[in-house]
Amino acid sequence: MICLGIEGTAHTVGVGIVDEQGKILSNIIKMYRPATGGIHPREAANHHAANIAPVIKKALIQSGKKIKDIDLVGFSIGPGLGPCLRTVATAARALALSLNVPLLGVNHCIAHLEIGKVITKASDVVLVYVSGGNTQIIAFSNGKYRVFGETLDIGIGNCLDKFGRILGLSFPSGPLIEKMAQKGEEYIHLPYSVKGMDVAFSGILTATKNLIGKQKPEDLCYSLQETCFAMLTEVTERAMAHTEKKEVLLGGGVACNKRLQEMITLMARARGAHFFCPPPSLLVDNGAMIAWTAVLMQRGGCHMDIQDTGVRQNFRVDDVEVIWKDVITTRS
Repeated sequence: MICLGIEGTAHTVGVGIVDEQGKILSNIIKMYRPATGGIHPREAANHHAANIAPVIKKALIQSGKKIKDIDLVGFSIGPGLGPCLRTVATAARALALSLNVPLLGVNHCIAHLEIGKVITKASDVVLVYVSGGNTQIIAFSNGKYRVFGETLDIGIGNCLDKFGRILGLSFPSGPLIEKMAQKGEEYIHLPYSVKGMDVAFSGILTATKNLIGKQKPEDLCYSLQETCFAMLTEVTERAMAHTEKKEVLLGGGVACNKRLQEMITLMARARGAHFFCPPPSLLVDNGAMIAWTAVLMQRGGCHMDIQDTGVRQNFRVDDVEVIWKDVITTRS
């Protein structure tokens, strides 16, 4: 089986092609980068519409496959920005209908988890899912991937991007803040907002913003990172203790941050647990993760008619019945 997956929940349109064993044959992405400010949903959707056909073509060329070789089409059905989701859903429906192959809408969050598992060969993980719009601690329990902790306001990536814009940094700001943080010399006390198993970032963002001009930008970046990542590490460790799981996996674009990887690694090591992290190309939004999850879903018996493929902007990970969980997969 060859599956083509289309990702388009926010700033990135991506197309990946995988086989039934999880081998990634191609993975092409094209990111919308606003000239100023953050993501404008309609402009991002227009970007996706203009680039989806060329990205599909590049993915096919890279994979060495022809369009007629595609047996299954998957797409990101949610959560995400409505105009972006509708654009890629329309493309996916048109492609599946023209090829007369099955079409499956994939939960974007679960796709981050499933691609991480197959690439790292992890099995029963606690996922630290950190991206622009999402921050959740996820683990499998009783037939679903459950949320054991999450942000109460904005995602960690959104927090970093907002602070970066205030500093005059380009989008996405996370990688630039990481570089500035490496030059920080002094930790500045910031609010530490952990509420049970949940976290909140808006107060930390406001407090850090109010220190601009009073402290060095590098120290502010360093302190913001350290505080936010320490919060995430704490709730992740608590989730591991609660679920008694011995594996922790990073997913989402913010997981590319080396300092976050280091902090989660140290926590896992102290617990005698195993740390897993896919390469950056599979941490950021991408089509391969959509394609692989669609393969798992079909093997588990999932089926969708065209009328079932309406996008779901607020599609939570714990809304999904994970009927494919026990499907045995092998990789050569």
